Amino acid sequence: MQLCVDAAKCPKDVDIKVDVSVIIPVHNGAAWLGVCLASVEQQQLQHNGAMLMVEVSLFLDSCTDASESIVQQWIPALQRKRCCVTLTTEHNSSPKGVGYAKNRAVEQSRGEFLCFLDADDIMMPTRIQKQYELACKASNAIVGCRFVRDPPESTVRFTRWANTLTPEQLQLQVFMSHGPTVIMPTWFCHRTVFDRVGGFSEEGAGTPEDLIFFFHHLRLGGKVLRHDEELLVYRYHPQATTFSIDEQTIWDLRIKELEARVLCCWEAFTIWNAGKQGRKFYRSLNRETQRKVVAFCDVDAKKVNSFYTYEESPERPKPKVPIVHFTEARPPLVICMKLELTGGKFEENLASLQLEEGKDYHLFN
Repeated sequence: MQLCVDAAKCPKDVDIKVDVSVIIPVHNGAAWLGVCLASVEQQQLQHNGAMLMVEVSLFLDSCTDASESIVQQWIPALQRKRCCVTLTTEHNSSPKGVGYAKNRAVEQSRGEFLCFLDADDIMMPTRIQKQYELACKASNAIVGCRFVRDPPESTVRFTRWANTLTPEQLQLQVFMSHGPTVIMPTWFCHRTVFDRVGGFSEEGAGTPEDLIFFFHHLRLGGKVLRHDEELLVYRYHPQATTFSIDEQTIWDLRIKELEARVLCCWEAFTIWNAGKQGRKFYRSLNRETQRKVVAFCDVDAKKVNSFYTYEESPERPKPKVPIVHFTEARPPLVICMKLELTGGKFEENLASLQLEEGKDYHLFN
C-alpha cells in the first residue's frame, strides 16, 4: 500500500519542488517511532526567509507491530507542519533488510536533498536547517553531524572518536573498526550522491550496507563533512541493526578496501603491533600484499629483535617477518593499535615520530 498525504496540496502528479526528503526505513519500530516522528514535526525549517519544503518518506518493511498505526496517527501533525508524507508498507514472510528499505524510501521520494534518519533516533530541532545549509555548499559530500548517545554511558570511546575527528581525519580514518567517520543516521546529501553510488546493498541481514555505500562514495571521489553541532540523539539498544552484523564481515570489508585504495600503491610497509591484532591483520592480507610487509614494530622487549613466522602459510620456506622497535620502523605503516587504551603512551610514541597521517601511516584498529 502506498499513501501520499499533504496539507500543502502537493500530490505526486503536481510539479512541485521538494527541498529535503527525510528517509526513514522501518521494521518493527513501534517502541521508538512516535518520538522519532515528533522530532521531524518539531523541525525549524526557515532558510533565507523562506520555508523549506520537506517530505517524509517512510518504507515499512514487513512490520508485525504497531509501526503502521503509529505513522498514520502522526500524519495529521506532519500535515499541519506542511510536510508531504509518502508511506509504503510491504508485507513479506520476512523483512528484506535495511538496504532494501532505504532504497525504496529514496526511490519514492522527491527531495533534491536526502536526510537519513533511523526510526529509533531523534533529530534536534535545527538538524534539517543546518545540514541543508552546509550540504548546499558541497553537493559531492556526505554531510554528518555530531551526536548525543543515549544512554550517555554507552560506547563512550566511539562517541568521543566520532565527535572529535578533524575535517582531515573524516577522510582518512575510514579503515577503522568504528565504521564510517560520520554515522549513518546523521547522513545528509544531495540526491546525486545517492544516484552516483547506485544505492545501498540489498543483500539483507548481516550486511553493513552503510559502510559499503561509504567506501563506494569515497572511491568515486566523494567528500565527507560534519556539522559540528550535536544535531541527533543516537540511541543504543539491543535491537539495533548494528548487532546483526558479524565483526568478521566488517574486518574483511575493511581489509579489502585498504588493499584496493592504499596498500596496492605501496611498495613496502611496516605493521605497528606484533601482537594478536597485528598478526591477524598480516594473515588477512592477500599473498601479494603480505610480501610487501618488511617488518612488524612494537615496544615489547620480549618481541623486539625476533621474528614472526607465518606457520599457516603454504609457502616453503614459511614467511618470517622481523620485529623491530617502533623507533626503527620504516614508514609507511599500518597501525593496528586501538586508541586511548595505553594511558596516552601509544599516542605519545606515534607523535614522537612526526609522521603525517594519510601519507606515512593509516590507522586500522
